[in-house]
Amino acid sequence: MFDFEEELKNLPDQPGVYIMRGSDDTVIYVGKAKILKNRVRSYFRKNASHTPKVTAMVSQVARFEYIITDSEREALALENNLIKKYKPKYNILLKDDKQYPYIKVSINEPYPRVFMVHRMSNDGAKYYGPYMGKGTIKNTLEVIRKIFRPPTCRRRFPQDMGKGRPCLNYHINRCFAPCTGKVSMEEYRRIFFDICRFLEGRHDKLIAELTEEMRAASANMQYERAAVCRDRIRSIRELMDKQKIVDTEHSKDMDVIAAAAADEIAYIEVFFIRGGVVIGREYYRIEHINGADKSEMITDFIKQFYADCDFIPSEIVTETEISDAEAIADRLRHLKGRKVTITAPKRGDKAKMVAMVRMNAEKALSNHKLRLLKEKEKSGVLEELMDMLGLSAPPNRIEAYDISNIQGSDNVGAMAVFEYGRPAKRKYRKFRINSVDGADDYASMREMIYRRFRHGLDEQEKIEAGEMNIRDAKFLPYPDLILLDGGKGHLGAVSSLLEMLDIDIPTYGMVKNDKHRTCGLVGKDGEAEIAAHNSVFKLITHIQDEVHDAAISYFRKLHTAIGSELDNISGIGEKRRTALLTKYGNIDKIKEADISDLAATDSMDMKAAQAVYNYFRSKDDMDEEAF
Repeated sequence: MFDFEEELKNLPDQPGVYIMRGSDDTVIYVGKAKILKNRVRSYFRKNASHTPKVTAMVSQVARFEYIITDSEREALALENNLIKKYKPKYNILLKDDKQYPYIKVSINEPYPRVFMVHRMSNDGAKYYGPYMGKGTIKNTLEVIRKIFRPPTCRRRFPQDMGKGRPCLNYHINRCFAPCTGKVSMEEYRRIFFDICRFLEGRHDKLIAELTEEMRAASANMQYERAAVCRDRIRSIRELMDKQKIVDTEHSKDMDVIAAAAADEIAYIEVFFIRGGVVIGREYYRIEHINGADKSEMITDFIKQFYADCDFIPSEIVTETEISDAEAIADRLRHLKGRKVTITAPKRGDKAKMVAMVRMNAEKALSNHKLRLLKEKEKSGVLEELMDMLGLSAPPNRIEAYDISNIQGSDNVGAMAVFEYGRPAKRKYRKFRINSVDGADDYASMREMIYRRFRHGLDEQEKIEAGEMNIRDAKFLPYPDLILLDGGKGHLGAVSSLLEMLDIDIPTYGMVKNDKHRTCGLVGKDGEAEIAAHNSVFKLITHIQDEVHDAAISYFRKLHTAIGSELDNISGIGEKRRTALLTKYGNIDKIKEADISDLAATDSMDMKAAQAVYNYFRSKDDMDEEAF
């Protein structure tokens, strides 16, 4: 039996971490203390004015333990690690496993490139970021490509200069085409130094240099170059007008944090300011806040969020004053290597910035409530579908499959995922069919389904063995319902396969009428017709359209990539490209063909065959993600 009075008497007056355990010995709360004796005793004092959360937690404590540390900074680090390990129910848990990306400019190479990476390296290149928010870095790279038109192909310079024709990007004015051999190394590198200045936010200096270059080019009657400079200046000014600029006098790196809460849900919003410019924003949903106030939520958020963050700003501005601000700032200084301040402004420009961030947090919370209402509506449709098909539970996760090809060439498949009646596009998967020649949709569907569940089984084994985190799984969980774009034939082919894999998931074919419109679902017990006015009809039609579009889009993208790949080969024009695709059907077979076989193709000769053969042996496979 745990003796509270005796253990409370023996608490040390040193810094450390305390661990509260429930009656089943589960860790229910982890905290840190500057003086363990004072902090832990405060929980068990009679008549103490605790918050509802603390009162509920204390009522469930069966025993506690503690770990002494050398300093409060060490206690903060240990507290964060133990929260991650135990995930206690009364701690505010930040579910954030993102790796924020950087933009890398490989200025250390003679012919640099600009692209996205997830980690910085000490390799002499220039790194910019990290970029927060999923679309921020893509938008930035898109702006760079629009203004500076750097090459994005796989050609290597200077080796590939003057070899082959420029790709499509040159013809649509999205690349300055160093592959033509008309761009000197000095000019090439100058464009990438301009990209660096742009990413560093030195827009005024960049505009001044471009203006001078434009005037010089115009004076020398180099009107084409002058026009390029003019267009870049115009694009940069347009971008500056759109960007939100704050604290222009100091141009600090700063994060601004605010929160909004209702019931047991809270949203914490963070604006990321770099060099005086808002480069991105992100919000984080926290569930089961157990009556915690904003100060406590933001305190716990900061401790967890910045513990593993690659970049820590010089200043963190918060909506409310946080507890342990000095100790947390000291730990962040230790992690960053230079001064970090945490402030909660009451007036002035920073207070206005906090108000704007809080407004965004409140909007995120409001959107969450609307989503809940829509999900409630969708759940009614899923329950109706459950009743129609005789399922034991609503199909909250539905997976649909479709095949696409042209006369049996380049068979591909797509998997669309619907969760709670809505498309989960990030969970869609694409497949290049490898084992099927010709237009055999049944065999193609079997291969796709087999690979999908084989991946899932492999991931399940790795998770059970501790080799994979479930968050990293791409094929788990399994669906509650499988829908196939096809009839009884598709259903029979897939059902026997699932039985062989020992997977018991309700499976139906989505039947279409003569007008190629959804008209029902066919299962092992027969066909169920769906009335056109029924809400289930609208859901099934949406699912069928989504998976069909996904398969067609992937086929077109792959086919375009094949054509573009062949266009890169010297001596291969439209006639020879068509002949190769007609004969071989797909790019993989062209890659595998020997020179004599290539030369025997209509309109090809030995020189063209040698060019195709050499090209594919000096190139990697296409950079296309498919499972």
